[in-house]
This record gives sequence, structure tokens and C-alpha cells, in this order.
Amino acid sequence: MAKIYFADDVAFDFKRILVHLREHASSDGVERLEGLKAAIEVLTSNPLIGRPSADGCRELIVGRGMRGYVALYHYDERTDLVKILAIRSQRESGYQPT
Repeated sequence: MAKIYFADDVAFDFKRILVHLREHASSDGVERLEGLKAAIEVLTSNPLIGRPSADGCRELIVGRGMRGYVALYHYDERTDLVKILAIRSQRESGYQPT
């Protein structure tokens, strides 16, 4: 089973998402992030499930619509390591620079 590692920058993505949810009166922000983290766990057994993206990376789609997110990740088959590089809302046009 692959191991999952979150890049340091992902903490900023989680914080940005929480701030956005709080600004829009969402009372379940923490639960939504916990659900997102749990959904990412599917990569331990299926690391190639995400759609191919640029630079050899992949994107895992989690949820849909207002509750949808995209996790950008890279899977290293040699080390069996999934590195989560960034997370954004499906409605965002791109990943946020840090």
C-alpha cells in the first residue's frame, strides 16, 4: 500500500479553504476538510486513480459542485509514495501559489 505525504504548502490550502467556508457562513468546514482527507486515503490502495495532469502529476476529484475539491498529487512508483502537492475547490481556476 502506498504511503501518503502532504507537502507543507497543503496546510496553506486547507487554511484558505477553511477561511473561505467561514466567510460564507458554512458551519461544517472542519468536517468537510476531514472528509476530504479521508477521501484522499483511497490513494493508498489506488494511487493511479486520479486523472493525468501536467508534469507527470495526477488530480483526484473529491465531491462535486459546491462541495467539490481537486487534489494535485505525484505518485512515485519506485518508493510507493503519493505526495499531495496542492488542493483547491473545483470552482477555482487553478492552484494558488504560496
